Amino acid sequence: MKTASEIFESLTALLQRNNISTDAAEVQGILVGMLAGGMPLESQDWKASLADFTNQGAALSNEIVNVISDIQQQNCQQLVEAEFALSLILPDDAAPINERGRALINWIQGFMLGFGLHQADLTKCSADVKEALEDFSEISRMDDEMSEDEESEQALSEVMEYVRISAMLCFNELGQSADQEQATPKTIH
Repeated sequence: MKTASEIFESLTALLQRNNISTDAAEVQGILVGMLAGGMPLESQDWKASLADFTNQGAALSNEIVNVISDIQQQNCQQLVEAEFALSLILPDDAAPINERGRALINWIQGFMLGFGLHQADLTKCSADVKEALEDFSEISRMDDEMSEDEESEQALSEVMEYVRISAMLCFNELGQSADQEQATPKTIH
């Protein structure tokens, strides 16, 4: 099984080969945001949404859809596990710090987009979720260059962990687990 950084590299390269100007971090952010905002786990709505936001509405190639489908399955599994297992798809720790910081910002912007597509009513959200979303908004606007030093590395690492935990918090509060989906009666028209 590929590591998160290997997935980042291979999916980002695949997107670039197909003239799609986004990276794997933003794609995963959108997917996780949609799930955290309440999109059912088995939903395929993400395909049209990703095509709209990453490819000007044109259908994504089968190769891209297949790779992203695997990522979406992993996201769903990781979000419902009790061990806080979500792994952010970001560049390797050996990549330059500003490259990793930019990818994290892309991930957060994607998350906010995906979340907004499925959760328009923030009045239902707890204070913790509202705070996390406000923090995400603040983090996504950061564009200062970081220096390649231990203090910056530590700060980036802490922000990455905060984002990971906060995304899971949003999913745990607003996302739909398979159990909830089965308990919700289906309306037949």
